[in-house]
Amino acid sequence: MPEAISDSSTLIHLAGIGRLELLKEFYGKILIAPAVWREVVEEGKGRTGAEGVEEARRLGWIEVAVPGNESIVRLLERELHRGESETIALAIERHSEVIFLDELEARRVASVYGLCKTGVIGILIRARLEGKVISLREELDRLRSEGGFWIGDEIYRRALETVAED
Repeated sequence: MPEAISDSSTLIHLAGIGRLELLKEFYGKILIAPAVWREVVEEGKGRTGAEGVEEARRLGWIEVAVPGNESIVRLLERELHRGESETIALAIERHSEVIFLDELEARRVASVYGLCKTGVIGILIRARLEGKVISLREELDRLRSEGGFWIGDEIYRRALETVAED
């Protein structure tokens, strides 16, 4: 299975709609940086995603991995938050197959480094195409209402077109 590295947003929002397990199904093991662990589990105690990510680590399919090059992390922190910086640094070092990012600026920076990226919407599109969810529209609506995830109308429409639900 391809190595996948996740930022906090993807974990939090998939957990928010009860779809965190899709990551395990699609990628087997997910690596997260220490700053992502702190944000989601330690600082996020009692909030969406914390319990699910903590349980996934106990079960062994989420693993915390420390990026080795602190210089790259500091360089990335000029434009991004610590979690995004550590996540991208880890993906660069490990030549990961895919990185999960939802924030536009983080996605732009990942592109500069040639990283293959996706996010919550991409994962849900794949789930719909592979028959793991019945309706992308329902998942996106839940993501907006229950998961607190902002989706622009144009992206919403294009996602539905991708799976012929327009």
